[in-house]
Amino acid sequence: MKQQSAGSGRGQKILVVDDESTSDLMRSVLRRLEGEGFRPIVVQPEGPRVDGRQYETEALFAIEDQRPSAVLLDVRFGEYDEDRFMGLDILKKIVDRDPSLPVLMFTQYAQGPYRDTAVAASLSVNAPVDFIDKLASPDEVLLRLRRLIGSAPENIKIGQLFELDAEHGVVYHLATEGRNHVREIQGMKFEILKELATAYFRSEAEVVPFSRLERFSEGEDSRASLRVRIREIKVALGRAASRDFGADELIINIRNRGYRLSPPRGTS
Repeated sequence: MKQQSAGSGRGQKILVVDDESTSDLMRSVLRRLEGEGFRPIVVQPEGPRVDGRQYETEALFAIEDQRPSAVLLDVRFGEYDEDRFMGLDILKKIVDRDPSLPVLMFTQYAQGPYRDTAVAASLSVNAPVDFIDKLASPDEVLLRLRRLIGSAPENIKIGQLFELDAEHGVVYHLATEGRNHVREIQGMKFEILKELATAYFRSEAEVVPFSRLERFSEGEDSRASLRVRIREIKVALGRAASRDFGADELIINIRNRGYRLSPPRGTS
């Protein structure tokens, strides 16, 4: 899989949940992320006595409100024994809400008697979760974060009929006489298709959860709005290729989970 080049964070939001976010180490990590084009969003609960539960509440709200591309989450909050693995409780709630959201876990338990507990808990969830020493260099944090988020080529082929140009926000129909711009696919419809194409590039069977696609929808009923946009995408691509894509073609609704891309076969 092709790795993104330096400086290609492209404004992706990274939610930082760490009660030591103002430490020299974390400031270095934040500067490194910003230098690579990412947008760190730091969770900072307010009040005279802030504990792990407040970080949990603020983090879950920020995920819904900001829709980050990944989360940097500390394992430990506070100095008391009961807060030693508070971050793992937060992780569980994040995964329950969006199992596709990448989470990079910071921990001081890379060695010592609590290492197995921390690693086992972080790997027990069926989600893109990684585990890194709290003292790791900013460069190592950035590398692990990039791998966790995953990347795809700037141009993604969608079967033999279409090509998505992520850099320029354009979708082409691949005809025998050349590439034809599918002008109806732009804005939110382009972003939805890009999410689906990127997921397909990572794994052909990957399903993009409704929650990750609904952020590109409008109106009070985001699920209904998403269905409309998916249908419009299929109609526009079908018109470009002189095809009529059915319910089980091109973009498939996986019941109670989300959508996945199923590139069409053949040429037009």
